[in-house]
Amino acid sequence: MTFKPSKHAPVLVAVVVVVLLCGLQLFHLDFFERLERMTYDLRVKTALDFPAPAATNLAFVAIEESSLKAVQDGQVGLHFGLLWPRQVYGRLVDELSAEGARAVGFDVMFGELRPDHPPVQMANGSLVESDNFFAMQMQRAGNVIIAVTPEISLPSLFATNALALGDISTEKDPDGILRRVKAFRIYRLWHPYIQYFAGPDQYNLDLDHARILPGKIIMPVSGATNVVELPIDAQTNFYLSDLLSNPLPAGVPSRAPAFTDKIVWHMGIVLAALQLGLDLDKAKIDLADGKIVLSGTNGIGRTIPVDKDGYFYVDWRLTDNDPHLLRAPIEALLWQDEQRLQGQTNGLSDTFRNRLVVVGSAAQGNNLADRGATPLEEDTLLVGKHWNVANSIITNRFIRRSSLPEELLLIVGMGVLTAFLNFYFRGVVATTLAVFLLMSLYLAVAFFVFIQYRWWLPLVFPVVGAGFVEHFSLVAWVAIFEEKEKRRVKSVFSKIVSPDVVSELLRAEKLSLGGARREITVFFADVRGFTALTDEVQAAAAKVVLEQQMTSEAAVAYLDESAHETLNTINAYLALVADKVIAHGGTLDKYIGDCVMAFWGAPVANSKHAVACVHAAIEAQRGIENLNKQRRAENESRSTENPVPANRQTPRSLPILSLGCGVNTGLMDVGLMGSETHQYNYTVFGREVNLASRLESVSGSARIIIGETTYHHLQRDDAALAATCIELPPVKVKGFQDVVKIYEVPWQTK
Repeated sequence: MTFKPSKHAPVLVAVVVVVLLCGLQLFHLDFFERLERMTYDLRVKTALDFPAPAATNLAFVAIEESSLKAVQDGQVGLHFGLLWPRQVYGRLVDELSAEGARAVGFDVMFGELRPDHPPVQMANGSLVESDNFFAMQMQRAGNVIIAVTPEISLPSLFATNALALGDISTEKDPDGILRRVKAFRIYRLWHPYIQYFAGPDQYNLDLDHARILPGKIIMPVSGATNVVELPIDAQTNFYLSDLLSNPLPAGVPSRAPAFTDKIVWHMGIVLAALQLGLDLDKAKIDLADGKIVLSGTNGIGRTIPVDKDGYFYVDWRLTDNDPHLLRAPIEALLWQDEQRLQGQTNGLSDTFRNRLVVVGSAAQGNNLADRGATPLEEDTLLVGKHWNVANSIITNRFIRRSSLPEELLLIVGMGVLTAFLNFYFRGVVATTLAVFLLMSLYLAVAFFVFIQYRWWLPLVFPVVGAGFVEHFSLVAWVAIFEEKEKRRVKSVFSKIVSPDVVSELLRAEKLSLGGARREITVFFADVRGFTALTDEVQAAAAKVVLEQQMTSEAAVAYLDESAHETLNTINAYLALVADKVIAHGGTLDKYIGDCVMAFWGAPVANSKHAVACVHAAIEAQRGIENLNKQRRAENESRSTENPVPANRQTPRSLPILSLGCGVNTGLMDVGLMGSETHQYNYTVFGREVNLASRLESVSGSARIIIGETTYHHLQRDDAALAATCIELPPVKVKGFQDVVKIYEVPWQTK
């Protein structure tokens, strides 16, 4: 048959390209996401050239290079080196409070108490520890937001005397650019007694890696392998007597919560909430719907658009030199505070009155530097994320990225328009010009809606994909389509037996049966009890045929019905296992009777193939357990029905089967097995495959047995899962001379 290009080829090619683009969009591949983020950065820079609403009460107190020198030289009444004691920040809080600042947010970490810092001499001559002085000033001011991060614990002295906590975490995108922040984080706050005994002077415990188990908390000792166990009750309360050797003081409860999980909002959100009167404790968090709703008693409300993990994009509207942002070096405020302490108040300013103040570093070349890449430029003050977040909330102006359905709709729309232009216009030049104008129009609209409304429309897939790529594909279809290519593609597809290897086959210039040698994880899952079930069903069916003296035709029909029900039963179990394999990225090899064979690591490489396989096995066992629960419930329901008539031929009870799983990892041969003229099968073979099959044989019922190499992969890639594995006595398996070390993976949910 001679192939002739159809006159509807533009439509067909457009459909293929659009479907491919939509598929790529669904997968959110990092390469395309990076390109899209680059277009976003360009829009952010462009938006700076256009006016936009901005809050007028934001301020930045900067720790500059000049600040370090001023304190070092004693120009502000203080004389300290590069590492400032906490009293410096206490003096700053005192001055900002005197000037009437609305709130003060510190983008400075105070991760530990420093009793080695020099004390502060008060007006009455008494000495106060530097940390205590800072805490006292925060408590007096009543408007200080102190910084926390997941990596650094905050001393309770500071946490209890500050007005609020503010998260200052910086999580950059994979390309190293800070575009997003997390609206809130859950911080675990341990009981003060536990914090005390976890300190370096006591047990030196690593609370960040503590494990909460039923009835106890396991706390590892920092830098050691031993652990400390603390008993708890079902409500995670602990008895104080377990930590204290002395009797409890009168009135002190005998037990208390070991920890509390507290929501800590981003520093910028806390600042804006104080300004607008928003009640963060009553925030409505709906990550599934992509929003956080904040409301206050004054009727003001804000809705922050977030992704499923709680991140939202920073509107980098205000640079550190923006005229809307009041900026001053810290030494200027420390100097004013010194003048106030000396009683010289004439001529002192109160420029920070009613301001939301962010205190952070603008220095370079020392351990105070807090700079990095943002959409604006490669070297930006990262502290700026706080006032830009606050500005977004105050002005109610957020960056909203198009949802996935909207992005897919734009891809389809651009694809349809591109196909129409290619079909309507004749000639490459005219078509190219028309498509170029279409792409230019889309770009103009995308930039306009971002600048005006901060709405981020996708550019890469609609413009480059549905515009340029589709247009090029349509032109190529007409201009360079060759009969040889048609025959090659047709030949390749005629030999495909599994969709998992289609892309690899299409890329191959020649089909080879030689295969390749790769490290692969193989999975065998056998449905236990199916052979016995088959024998029982066949015997029961034969008995019914004899007892009811069926005719030959009726007997065949009845036996066929019994076989059909048996096949439905095994298919239900096998399909469940196969679904779990595919869901975890495995390649489904074949069905061997009542056994499923699958593997990970080919044709697509996966560095964590062992972890993916074991998770698939766990999900398969849990899926079988749920299926059995449903079947038992159905059997109980059937048992309460009216008695089955004597001539009823359908079995009354649903069979209950189980699963035995064997997993092994190692070097194996993988490739197409079969004949050039017959069916191919993409499979694996070799010693390690045989071992996986043997492990399935020894797994018994409702168990997962893995080999030693698989276990080592779990230790490397999923230590938590490896820690749950149970080492079993080595076994001697058929075909292997030496005993084999094996492990069992628990899968039951608690």
